[in-house]
Amino acid sequence: MNKKISIVIPVCNEEKGIKSFLDERLLPALKKIDKYKVEIVIVNDGSKDKTLEIVQGYAEKDQNIKVVSLVRNFGKEMALSAGLKYATGDAVLTLDSDGQQPPEKIPEFLAAWEEGYEVVTGVRDHYTKHGLIPKLGSKLFYCLLRIMGNKSTVPGSTDFRLMDRVVVDEYNQLTEHNRITRGLVDWLGYNCKNIYYTYGKRMAGKPSYNIKKLFNLAIDSFISMSTTPLLIFGYVGLFITIGSFILGMFCIINQYILGDPLHLYWNGAVQMTIFITFLVGLVLISQAITALYISHIHAETQNRPLFIVSNRQSRNLEMSKKVPCPICKTEQKIKTEH
Repeated sequence: MNKKISIVIPVCNEEKGIKSFLDERLLPALKKIDKYKVEIVIVNDGSKDKTLEIVQGYAEKDQNIKVVSLVRNFGKEMALSAGLKYATGDAVLTLDSDGQQPPEKIPEFLAAWEEGYEVVTGVRDHYTKHGLIPKLGSKLFYCLLRIMGNKSTVPGSTDFRLMDRVVVDEYNQLTEHNRITRGLVDWLGYNCKNIYYTYGKRMAGKPSYNIKKLFNLAIDSFISMSTTPLLIFGYVGLFITIGSFILGMFCIINQYILGDPLHLYWNGAVQMTIFITFLVGLVLISQAITALYISHIHAETQNRPLFIVSNRQSRNLEMSKKVPCPICKTEQKIKTEH
């Protein structure tokens, strides 16, 4: 019996390039893996243009193309989670629809999977197509990520990756809302192989991820994947406390015991200002970090659904399908909008 491969593609406002991507890039690439049974799961993440109509047309012609249409834009991470929830293949490959991640590499991913690797990750092999600021920002991000304790994430790794069924099932049991897919898959710890590829140009349109979204993604990566920020600022607080004590002792000895031989002329107001400035800075930084953690706790305790699927707009889905609840471990119907 042929193994089944699911290809999950999140889309948002891609009407200018989605047809070219499917007809000229993806479908020709899939002809090279005809020994597998392939399903395509397209997740419409609240598109405002004609993207949904276009992909619905493909689904109506081919039962192996599923359309998971979210009622609004939930973001790429939630769109990926929706696609992984509905994917039924023995292995699941996630892929962007803008053409920057080459579907021509899919046979290499499958070959690595057949070798026994449970996760196959696509890694960009260079940054020449990026500007100076994105290059520095990306390098800084991965440097900080490693400092935070995440040693498994390779610089340049992307969401262009293949996961075995067992990995997808474990991922679907994760409950956090502020999720970074690539970080969570790496956290699961399955046997992984990296495949390097050249980052291409967008086939059409503009990227939906702006600097603000990328910054928020980086913050979520640091906060959700590690408690190291708390430890770092704990050490900073200890350093400032010790430094303040040493400085205070220096002031006392110089000013009041030795009679100010260095002629610093530090009066009481200056000394108090130095100490208060250090303490206020420490308190403000600590409060900011604590607030980030509290905001994540607040989001988790709300326990809202990760996504809501529209029955009316979706195609070729088993809408009565039951999935195990990741919290209570009992079966429940996926929440949908009628």
